[in-house]
Amino acid sequence: MSIEDHWPLFHIRIKTPSLELRLPTDDDIVALADLVIAGIHDPATMPFTTEFTDEPSPGLERNSLRYWWGCRANFSAATWDLPFAVVRDGTIVGVQNLTASRFPELRTAETGSWLGRAHQGQGIGTEMRHAVLHFGFETLDARAVTSLAYADNEPSNRVSIASGYEPNGIMFEMRRGERAEQNRYLMTRQRWEDTASDAPVSVEGFDTCREMFGL
Repeated sequence: MSIEDHWPLFHIRIKTPSLELRLPTDDDIVALADLVIAGIHDPATMPFTTEFTDEPSPGLERNSLRYWWGCRANFSAATWDLPFAVVRDGTIVGVQNLTASRFPELRTAETGSWLGRAHQGQGIGTEMRHAVLHFGFETLDARAVTSLAYADNEPSNRVSIASGYEPNGIMFEMRRGERAEQNRYLMTRQRWEDTASDAPVSVEGFDTCREMFGL
C-alpha cells in the first residue's frame, strides 16, 4: 500500500500545457518552505490577510509546515483547504489554493495564490488560476468561485480580471495595524462558461477521492 492508497487526494493532478498542480507531499512542503524563505513579495508590502511572511525564521518555516500539515489533518467534506503546489518544468514555483465550506450544499469555493518572486511576471499566475477554476467548475461542479485582493495588490487584481472574474464589491481588513481595502471578485458558472479560456486543462485522479468531497 502507498500513502496515495490511504489518502487518495494525493492522486489529484491538474495539468495545463506548462504546469502541474498537485497536493504537496512532505518533500514538496520542504521545497515550498524554501520558496517562502527566498521571498514571495516585497517586504515593504503585505498582500496577504494572514501576515504569515512577517514571521522571522525559523518560525516562518515552522508555521508554514504546520499550515500544510493542518490542511491534510482538517480536510473533510464539510470544510477543506486545498493548497496545490504549482510545478513548472519539474520545479515548484508557488501555491494555488482552493478553499470551501459546506461545498456539497453551497457549491461555492474561493481561490488564493502566491508565486516565488523569481517566477512572477511570466504569466504563471493566470495559467494556474485558470487550471484551478477548471477543476472547480468542471470537476467539482461549482456554482460560483470567489476571490479577494487588496486594492494595492495590482498583480493579483490583474490576474482575477484577466481570468474573467467580475468585481463584487469591497471589504476592509486590518493589515499591519492599519485599515486596508480589499476588492472582492466573483466568477459564476455562467460567467465561466461565457468567458473561460480554451487553453487545455486535464484533471487526473479525482475519481479515487470523489467521495471524500461528499459528491
